[in-house]
Amino acid sequence: MTNLTFLLRALITLSAIPPAEAQDPYQLLRQPSDGFASVMPGRVFTFPNDHYPHEKFKIEWWYLTANLSDSEGNDFGVHWTLFRQAMNAGINQRGWQSNQTWMAHAAVSTPDSFSFSQRFARGGIGQSGVERSDTGSFEAWMDDWLWRSQSDGPFPALLTAGTENHRFQLALSASDKWVLQGKEGYSQKSNLGQASYYYSQPFVEISGTIWVDGSPLEVEGDGWLDREWSSQPLSGNQAGWDWISLHLSDGTALMVYQLRHDSGEHYISGSLARQSGQTTFLEPSDVTLTPVSETTVAFPDGSRTLPLEWEVSVPSLNIEVSVAAVRADNWLGTAFPYWEGPVTVEGSHQGSGYLELTGY
Repeated sequence: MTNLTFLLRALITLSAIPPAEAQDPYQLLRQPSDGFASVMPGRVFTFPNDHYPHEKFKIEWWYLTANLSDSEGNDFGVHWTLFRQAMNAGINQRGWQSNQTWMAHAAVSTPDSFSFSQRFARGGIGQSGVERSDTGSFEAWMDDWLWRSQSDGPFPALLTAGTENHRFQLALSASDKWVLQGKEGYSQKSNLGQASYYYSQPFVEISGTIWVDGSPLEVEGDGWLDREWSSQPLSGNQAGWDWISLHLSDGTALMVYQLRHDSGEHYISGSLARQSGQTTFLEPSDVTLTPVSETTVAFPDGSRTLPLEWEVSVPSLNIEVSVAAVRADNWLGTAFPYWEGPVTVEGSHQGSGYLELTGY
């Protein structure tokens, strides 16, 4: 059985999605979490343990985005993600009996092109995972895509991955000042109780090489690592989410997201992080997130109309910025399709960052 066939069968078994809803892969994230652990306020995070899998929860990810540039000032974007998904709420039996599945994405955006790849693996057989190595270091991998740290935490590390046309090897470094998103890491997603445990490292320093059609380019810049786990990230009336992470010209890092409700009353949250470790949590009333325009783009799996320009307003922090996608074609036609790509920032602050759009 191929890894893709195994994953698809696993998702069907796990979610039992009715045929009328099978066209929407994000329905999996709305399914009840019976038997899995619940996300509750008041959790105490412990590091490095929380950098590793939480198998009592249904879904989890390790997610890096990076805005990079070469010596001539050309801009590049890289993102790499490893997802863990449990097929059922039973105990992981390990080996070929493992109930864990894995999916990984890699994408590279250049001034002239965009490419992505996705991979799938079953757990328990060494093909993919997140573990302490025999030497005690943090490792996250799928096949030859590898994040290998020099410590039991994610940093400092070397990340190697790529797509059909591009590959990259990046040195990653950051402090151990983790940003607990939401209320001390409890990130609420709706008024109906959906939530995740969520923390970030917004200040990742990156240098390394991107190979574009075989030609190496030395790059450096800033990255953002998100860690999140949950058992039901979306409520039944949420189509998807819009997520923006920005490195601003004053050295701060702004993250804002909204979960889109069918009613139009979207659930908004966010944070402003400082390199000192201080973080300001943003309540829904603190932030206005407004799409400025929509762009219809043709992709291999069909056309999508997407909001690729946004206004972000946080009056209490004197932030009024316009965020715009660098390229319109950064669509990942993966098993869970979404748009993800670099953005520019203008207004009260300048900067760069990443935009993610799901459920379109």
